[in-house]
Amino acid sequence: MSEKCIAPNTLVAITYSIKDEEGNLLEHSDMPISYIHGGRSDLFEKIEAALEGKRVGETVEVSLTPEESFGEYDPSLTFTDDLDNVPEQYRNLGAEVEMRSDQGESRMFYVTKIENGRLTVDGNHPFAGKNLVFSVKVEHIRDATAEDIVAAGEGGQSTVH
Repeated sequence: MSEKCIAPNTLVAITYSIKDEEGNLLEHSDMPISYIHGGRSDLFEKIEAALEGKRVGETVEVSLTPEESFGEYDPSLTFTDDLDNVPEQYRNLGAEVEMRSDQGESRMFYVTKIENGRLTVDGNHPFAGKNLVFSVKVEHIRDATAEDIVAAGEGGQSTVH
């Protein structure tokens, strides 16, 4: 019996790191994150394709452009207001603020700057507009069960964007 490799309908656990194109570490996870291979996850398409056929212990390194990952940076998603107009609980860097458009769509914004009595929130993903390098290590592989597939469809699994 051969060692299991990643194929459609396998449940795969991975760890990963994300670096910018200068090699600066942006995010790292030693806690395995699981997904179902074969287009049933939020995993970026290019990363999932690179993992196809890999075995436990193998690592892939994938470079992604903004278009392939978190998109281009959109300056229209930043807003600045006087600090006095902002509720107290949002007056710290990194605070999350959920905002709704006139159409009822919601988006998370993050406080990115507080200076000179003004506060700025940004609705872009922190990695938007950046070329990224993902290093992904395969930690575990097994056949996905019907329950795994149902849970994935209901958002019941962890995924790497």
